Amino acid sequence: MSGRRWRRRTAALASVLGASLTVGVHSAAARPSEDADTVSVRLLAINDLHGSLQPPKGARAQVSRPDGPATDAGGAAYLAAYVQQLRAQAKNSLLYSVGDSWGSSPIESALFHDEPTVNLLNLMGVDAASIGTHELDDGFGELRRMQSGGCHPVEGCQFEPTFDGARFPLLSANMTLADGAPAALPYAVDYVDGVPVGVIGVMPSDAPSKIAADSVAGLQFGDELEAIDRTADTLDFLGVRAIVVLLHRGDTQATPGGPNSCDLSEGPAREIATRATPKVDAIFTADTHSQFNCTVDDPAGNPRPMMQAASHGRIVSVVDVAIDRRSGEVDRDRTQAFNQIVTHDISPDPMVADLVSRASRQSDEVAQRAVGAVTDDITREPTPGGESPLGDLIADAQLEAARGRGAQLALTNPGGIRADLLFDADGTITYGNAYQVQPFLNPLEVRTLTGAQLKELLEQQFQAREDGSAAELILAPSASLTYRLDRRAPVGSRIADIRVEGEPVDPTDSYRVAVNKFLADGGDGFTVLRDGTEPASAGSDLDALTSYLDAHSPVAPPAPDRISIAPPA
Repeated sequence: MSGRRWRRRTAALASVLGASLTVGVHSAAARPSEDADTVSVRLLAINDLHGSLQPPKGARAQVSRPDGPATDAGGAAYLAAYVQQLRAQAKNSLLYSVGDSWGSSPIESALFHDEPTVNLLNLMGVDAASIGTHELDDGFGELRRMQSGGCHPVEGCQFEPTFDGARFPLLSANMTLADGAPAALPYAVDYVDGVPVGVIGVMPSDAPSKIAADSVAGLQFGDELEAIDRTADTLDFLGVRAIVVLLHRGDTQATPGGPNSCDLSEGPAREIATRATPKVDAIFTADTHSQFNCTVDDPAGNPRPMMQAASHGRIVSVVDVAIDRRSGEVDRDRTQAFNQIVTHDISPDPMVADLVSRASRQSDEVAQRAVGAVTDDITREPTPGGESPLGDLIADAQLEAARGRGAQLALTNPGGIRADLLFDADGTITYGNAYQVQPFLNPLEVRTLTGAQLKELLEQQFQAREDGSAAELILAPSASLTYRLDRRAPVGSRIADIRVEGEPVDPTDSYRVAVNKFLADGGDGFTVLRDGTEPASAGSDLDALTSYLDAHSPVAPPAPDRISIAPPA
């Protein structure tokens, strides 16, 4: 078993599966020692798994190390093996997932509505998971099915004859229904050798701007800090003194570093971690796919870890704590933390390897179908102007798909592009490759904007922050749209010389713009699109991409030269 002598779960949830354990990769002597007055607990966390059953490919397979070159990492079977090893070193352990466990998944998971990923997490013995934004990609009803089980209401059970759902609670303390009632469990409590350990799940308060409007209809998302403090007070009232937060909000590294570095840009996660109630003892973060291991002081001046484990199963975050048996409090001075890279130089877990093999085999007929070819890698790497070769290609594909609806230009958001389109031996692109690039199957819509609204839309790529800086999110333009941007100008006045098909845009003329439905509904802050008129459907983004590849193969990476930059003063 996992080392926990006994455990009671809130909401009468069933016990997770145990795991066989092997010799660990880190020295067990590094953990806090346990005596008659304390209970030592190893807290493990992963984040942003995104249904990655196979080892990731390309740039997102790499994990940087300060002591050598970056290394390939990840893969569910290796991840499970590392979790087992890390648990083997500890008498007691708990395993958490910090949101986006599924959603935006490769085809071997997504084709089966991510049921293989839930089965993976059950096999690994996850104790609790916070809800991320992508768990809501298919709406609240599907989230509830993933928790409680049952076959898909339209397609049934295609991976296995039945689906039992997650054997762990999906948590969010700040997601409510329209009437204010909780939409999920706010916390869970596990008993470790008789001592309670509470865990709180928290979503980003701006979740509606990151999720399709239809998927969050009827849901509300409150302030993260308020939810943490309120829920920690509840746990404290119930006698739970050891408290962990799974915060699906993250920061990014200011400079590249190893998995245990802590050089972060200013961001929401660190602010929340420093301001949250001192009752919280450890904070695992997510969403930004970064790797870091930080220690921050709580409002009482006591240190606590704040960590993130990259993404796609490439790292496991580890926090070892010692809990006083009588008071239930964590001895912060004895807390130790590290990030463990999931390398490929250990034996993969055989049960998980079998699960991955079955999911891959069952999806192969669809995934391996050739849809086109490329002459070279087509990547998401942005230019100084913010566009990318792959973004431009996708915008071109969407414009071609929407020409029949009168589209004159297309724009797509970089967040909807989830992987590079990579060249292999013969350049063939399979449906699985294309699916990995655009896994959301977002509907395409065409809206009419005036020239003035088009300029306003492009200006919304820069959104002012309270500190006077500007958040930047550049949309990929089709070849029919060109313009100049000037980052020196004030927010709201950075876009000039807009041209469609080479002609200057007239503020009073009308233009037909193709975008995915996420953007059409105002996602990522592009609210002007909600005011577009004469809406028309134009298929899906994935169909547009595969049709374009089929019609134009072999496709060369387009030159990302549609956005020019004003020269420096």
